[in-house]
Amino acid sequence: MKKLLTGAIVTCIAASMMVTPAFADTVRIGMVTDVGGVNDKSFNQTSWEGLKALAEEDDSFEVNYLESKTDADYQTNINTFIDEEYDLIICVGYMLADATREAAEDNPDQKFAIIDDASCADLDNVACLMFAQEQASYLVGLVAGSVTESKTVGYVQGMVSDSMNLFGIGYITGVLEACPDATVLQYNANNFGDIAGGSTAAKDMITKGADVIYQAAGGTGIGVINACDEEGIWAIGVDTDQAELAPDHVITSAMKRVDVASQDISRSVLEGTYEAGIHTYDLSNGGVDLAPTRDHIPEDVLQVVEDAKTAIINGEKTVPTSAADCPEFTLAE
Repeated sequence: MKKLLTGAIVTCIAASMMVTPAFADTVRIGMVTDVGGVNDKSFNQTSWEGLKALAEEDDSFEVNYLESKTDADYQTNINTFIDEEYDLIICVGYMLADATREAAEDNPDQKFAIIDDASCADLDNVACLMFAQEQASYLVGLVAGSVTESKTVGYVQGMVSDSMNLFGIGYITGVLEACPDATVLQYNANNFGDIAGGSTAAKDMITKGADVIYQAAGGTGIGVINACDEEGIWAIGVDTDQAELAPDHVITSAMKRVDVASQDISRSVLEGTYEAGIHTYDLSNGGVDLAPTRDHIPEDVLQVVEDAKTAIINGEKTVPTSAADCPEFTLAE
C-alpha cells in the first residue's frame, strides 16, 4: 500500500509539474482604445484585429480590450488591466499619453506599449510604437495630385499634434509634387468620433471644388468617406484598407500596420525580448504603405508611387516631417 500510495503521489506531482508551464507561458495582453472606439474602421480596430489574429494562431496569448468612451476612461481602463495583472497593456493613440505615463511611473514593473506617441520613450517600461505616417501620406498625396481634375483636393485631420500633423505634411508634399498648382483645402475636426462632422467638412470642401479628399481622422473620417461616396468623388482612407466603406469611391488608403506592431510587441513579451523605447515602422520594413486595394489607380500613377517608394527606401528621397519644411500645411497649431 505504501508503495502504491507513494507512486500515486509521485504521479500527481509529475502531472502537476507538466501542467504548470502551460499556465506560466500564457501571456495576457490588454488593449485600451481611444475615444474612436474599437469599431472605428481605423487604427483601434486594426490593432484589435491584429491581437485577435495573434491569439487565434497561438494559444499562448490571451487578449482583451477596454473601450474608452471619454478621456476620463483612459486611466480607469488602464488601471483595470493593471489590477487584473495583465502582462502587457497596449494604449492606442497619442491621446492616452498622459494616462500611460502616470500609470507607467506608478507601476514600474508593468509593461506598456503606446501607439503613435514617443513622449514616454524615457520610461523603462513603455514601448513607443511609431509609424512614418508621413511616408504613406506622401504616397497617397502623389495619387491625389495625379488624379485630380479640378486641381482642388481636401484633407481632414482628426486633431492637431506633432504625430497627427505628419499625415498632412506628407499628403500635401505629395499632392504638390504631382500637381504643383493644386489647392489643398484643410480642416481640423478636433474630434476622432464625429461622423456627422466629418461629413459636413467633406461636403463643404466638395462645394469648393475638391474632387479628392484624404482623411486622417479616425471615426470622424468615416463621415468624410460617406460624403465622398454620396457626392461621387474620390476618398482616401487611412490606417487600414478602407475600400470596403465605399468600394466605388475609395481610391486608396494610407496604411499603418498597427496590427503588425501590436503583434510584434506582444510576441516580445512571450519571448522575453521586450524592449522599451521607440520602435519605428516605415516603408523599409513594411510598417506603412498604400493599401492593397488599388483597382481605381491608373497604372502610370502606380508606377510613380512605386518609384517614389523605392527612392525613399534607398535613402534617395526624404519626406518632410516638419511644418517648416511644408509651409502649405496650415494646421500646425
